[in-house]
Amino acid sequence: MRALKLSKKDEIKLYDVLKEFGEVWAPVPKGSKYVYGKIEKKEDLVIHEECILPIIPVKKFLMPPDFTMLKFTPSKYSIPEEDIPTTVVVGVPACDIHAVNILDKFYTTDYVDNYYMKRRERLIIIGKSGTPRENCFCHKSNTSIVEEGYDLFFFDLGDYYLVWVGSEKGDDIVRKGADIFSEEVPKDVSKKFVEFRRNRNKSYINDVDLEGVTDLMELMYDAPFWDEFGEKCLSCGQCTMVCPTCTCFNVIDDLALSGETGERRRYWDSCMFKDYSLVAGQHNFRESKAERLKLWYTHKLKAFIGHFGSPSCVGCGRCIETCPVDINVVTVVEKMKG
Repeated sequence: MRALKLSKKDEIKLYDVLKEFGEVWAPVPKGSKYVYGKIEKKEDLVIHEECILPIIPVKKFLMPPDFTMLKFTPSKYSIPEEDIPTTVVVGVPACDIHAVNILDKFYTTDYVDNYYMKRRERLIIIGKSGTPRENCFCHKSNTSIVEEGYDLFFFDLGDYYLVWVGSEKGDDIVRKGADIFSEEVPKDVSKKFVEFRRNRNKSYINDVDLEGVTDLMELMYDAPFWDEFGEKCLSCGQCTMVCPTCTCFNVIDDLALSGETGERRRYWDSCMFKDYSLVAGQHNFRESKAERLKLWYTHKLKAFIGHFGSPSCVGCGRCIETCPVDINVVTVVEKMKG
């Protein structure tokens, strides 16, 4: 990994370099939120000073919300040809890169998901560190700093960006943009970098205490507050859809009206939905909303650690912003800690 400099005056040229590698996507405003949108011209590529967190995370590029796995007739089936473009996503915060690293573990450790891998190989990540948002608590989840999983990573140090090169693809981008990326990093870069990190760390507002939460999930699994949350929960599934590490999906065979042809589709699902744990005979393993909430938070804060070595909550705060009845990591931890 090496460090380079990108001058702010050359920032406008970055788009022309990146589009040589594929479609360029970046956070763009949509109403009061941000989404990842395709950038069609260089003037629209904005690298924000603050941390911009699109409401639907990077996972949408890796696992589409709905796609066709195969088409079939009574005698044969065919797999649709997919034209998956290389996608360059700019401005990805550190916590979301941690989320992609978690998805990489999930989809490749026990069973390799080829649908995921095809898209992962065509994804280029340009990370960006910025001023944290109000609901962000990645400093508590140890995800405010990232050392792998990106191709380039930018730090805004005033009149230039400090650029870390994290992969061969990142190095290829630097070579293509040799006229804007410079190895002549200013001598005071270390001082500016330390000052940037210090000021950013002071900017966090959300001070949730995650110490000991893994053990508390076990000790308070039958605590009465789960029923309180269950009474409030709408089972809308918004928390799972915006969570950057949620992986649940369903597979259905969608038949044409004639019953002769059809297609097998895979789409995002949610363990918050009542039918998620429904099995043959109409038995439901988690019929109550309290049980479904416990499943989700146990997975995020405890079970994932036992299998993969780290929690699957990256502190992005999307669940805080999205849940209409104030059920999220912070309120659950507060209940567990009294």
